[in-house]
Amino acid sequence: MISLNSIIFNGMDITRIDVQVQLSAGLAKPEFKIIGLADRAVKESAERVSNALAALNLSLPPKKLTVNLSPADVEKSGAHFDLPILCAIMCAIGVLPEEKLSKYLIMGEVGLNGAIVRTDGALPAGVWATKNGLGLICPAECGAEAALAGNPDILAPRHVLELVHHFNGRAPLAAPEMPAMSSSAGAQKQDMRDVHGQAAAKRALEIAAAGGHAMLMIGPPGSGKTMLASRLATILPEMTADEVLETSAIYSIAGQLGDKGLVRTRPFRAIHHTASAVALAGGSGDARPGEISLAHNGVLFLDELPEFNRATLEILRQPMESGQIMISRARRNATYPARFQLIAAMNPCPCGHLGNAAMACSRAPRCAEAYQNKISGPLLDRIDLHVDVDAVNPWEMQHAADDAPGDDNATIRARVIAARERQIARQGKINAYLDGPELDAAVGMSPDATDFLNVAAEKMGMSARGYNRIKRIARTIADLRAADNVEISDLAEALSYRQIGRGKFSA
Repeated sequence: MISLNSIIFNGMDITRIDVQVQLSAGLAKPEFKIIGLADRAVKESAERVSNALAALNLSLPPKKLTVNLSPADVEKSGAHFDLPILCAIMCAIGVLPEEKLSKYLIMGEVGLNGAIVRTDGALPAGVWATKNGLGLICPAECGAEAALAGNPDILAPRHVLELVHHFNGRAPLAAPEMPAMSSSAGAQKQDMRDVHGQAAAKRALEIAAAGGHAMLMIGPPGSGKTMLASRLATILPEMTADEVLETSAIYSIAGQLGDKGLVRTRPFRAIHHTASAVALAGGSGDARPGEISLAHNGVLFLDELPEFNRATLEILRQPMESGQIMISRARRNATYPARFQLIAAMNPCPCGHLGNAAMACSRAPRCAEAYQNKISGPLLDRIDLHVDVDAVNPWEMQHAADDAPGDDNATIRARVIAARERQIARQGKINAYLDGPELDAAVGMSPDATDFLNVAAEKMGMSARGYNRIKRIARTIADLRAADNVEISDLAEALSYRQIGRGKFSA
């Protein structure tokens, strides 16, 4: 019996699959069968492998050929089992040496002519192979991506014949080259100085960046909500090495890494309001990551928030609390990280001009209440910062342009990094992730500040989550001014970013 290594992805977890090939008693003609819990793509592998063998002028002996994918109770999916199955068969008939191939993790789809076709997940496969002391055999199109894992023993053939010649010593394969690293130059073209006016909104955006807080902006069309959101990623700190590798692995599994190298800038995923629940959460037949996982360690921007399907928006609630999402299907569960920073924007009403006597529709203010009620209270309660973004008049924009320019990205980013460094040194995480005893220990409020917050919470009817939300924001505001304790002024500013009330714009 021949046994080679392959894998299957269960979200970010990887399960080793043992590809076993057994040739049994002679028959009048060859019989090829794949056993083990598998989807249609795996079952069809028998046809692709048989045709690839024929293209190589190799024929199966007149025996019963059984391919077992073990463990049998784990569902196998995807065409990347083609290459390990073909290699195991070629070992069984003496074309390839089993003792050498057993030291490799093998993945790749095989064409009918023996060409090896690209498959997704080469980067996490390379990382897993390195940790388990194995080399990696993958398609040539995946070689550069796999090389990012730092595995010194990677073979990336374009055709099965190249693999045969390599192990026979006729034409050894060269190691794939590392791709050029992507830079953040494109993202830095957007500068906060380009946003005229909106001092309050820019201040709130800086607080959101410093503490990793979710933020909702509400204002009329053309007030700069999207412009502000698009600049958040440019003032966030650089990703750590672990964040780069984890985010890149998600993109690799989703098939979006390509040849651009590691994802070194924080993702900014701007989602259209027609996106489905599966597009947002992930799923489909092979349980691929969705937009909230692709935004991991970055920003998820939802414009026109009330226009999203309400059931789709409710998917955000659990990942915002836990930082991960589990995708459950009939035979498969997959868990992906989803530690994203939610930035949302909305108009106050369907036409967007509530409060403007010259442009508001005749249905105001009831249309605004119905429009805002499309967003559930529990979801709003999970958004730390609620910010009004008022329209900027043309003469105000001209006046702002004539004045001294505001702080640029580098200046704001330096303040954000300093605030985050204080948070990491104090509690090992940023403020947005604090709760319970950790939050109480980090805030350090005086009795007067505590009384002030308690009175405000009672008058505003805050929930327990809202109460903690104010403390987290105040802690971030104090960190931006390099203070050890939260003062009443910090709490007062945090309270100004209160949750938008129902009918707030009808007054």
